[in-house]
Amino acid sequence: MTKHKDKHGGKKHHMAAGTQTLTGSGNGSSVGVASPDQENKMTQKDFEAALEPLQIELVKVQAWVQQTGAKICVVFEGRDTAGKGGVIKRLTERVSPRVFRVVALPSPTERERSQMYIQRYLPYLPAAGEITLFDRSWYNRAGVERVMGFATDEQVTDFLKQTPAVERAMISSGIILLKYWLDLDEDEQTRRLRERITDGRKTWKLSPMDLESYQRWYDYSRARDAMFAATDTTESPWYVVNAINQRRARLNCIAHFLSKIPYEELPRDEITLPARQPRGDYEESTHPFRYVPEAY
Repeated sequence: MTKHKDKHGGKKHHMAAGTQTLTGSGNGSSVGVASPDQENKMTQKDFEAALEPLQIELVKVQAWVQQTGAKICVVFEGRDTAGKGGVIKRLTERVSPRVFRVVALPSPTERERSQMYIQRYLPYLPAAGEITLFDRSWYNRAGVERVMGFATDEQVTDFLKQTPAVERAMISSGIILLKYWLDLDEDEQTRRLRERITDGRKTWKLSPMDLESYQRWYDYSRARDAMFAATDTTESPWYVVNAINQRRARLNCIAHFLSKIPYEELPRDEITLPARQPRGDYEESTHPFRYVPEAY
């Protein structure tokens, strides 16, 4: 596997000939990352133990971003059920939503369809002191819009040609841009979709578009391959997350994110709780409060 240094000092990974494909594919239709042993499950206890120090570091990143005015933009893409939302949830559950801002745009309006394609995404790019996490992004044009016929071949071709220049402009403006592709194989996607059908906690995740896209596995593979060929650049590389094992994928992605941000732990003043005010003439209320039943 060839590795190239990127502008942040990290490494850019490209698939080499003969790279192992994901278990269950056997057909080269998945990105070249090795599948984990499906018996090598991570317990919830082990996952939480590994996650805690990572989330402490994310709090440090937050403080550094706020103090330095850094601008970070993270793009999460991947097939349906790959686990983009799960990674984002774990990234953001211990930090401020005012700093870590999640963007998951709905289908474009008629007005937005008449705009320059990238225009609807530009207002959500980070300003100083912000981290923007895109749960799907402008790369919709290269993926779902191409496969489902929502964009013409000419529109897709133009997008793939123009996107590297747009991303270079983002980086030149001071944005740290990271792009993640969460990858899984056919068998695992099938298992997760069946869960969405049968698990009452997950039925809301299943849409007619999921079922339609499920049939078009290889159309999505072709679209992904073309997207990588055009937009996996030295300035703005794609990082592939092996997402078959969801817990490990979340940990690996967060750890990698931390490795790409040049943050430092800022000193904190020692904090002590002040004394409470005296009770004075306050008397406990006799109002008949309506308490929630303690059913648990």
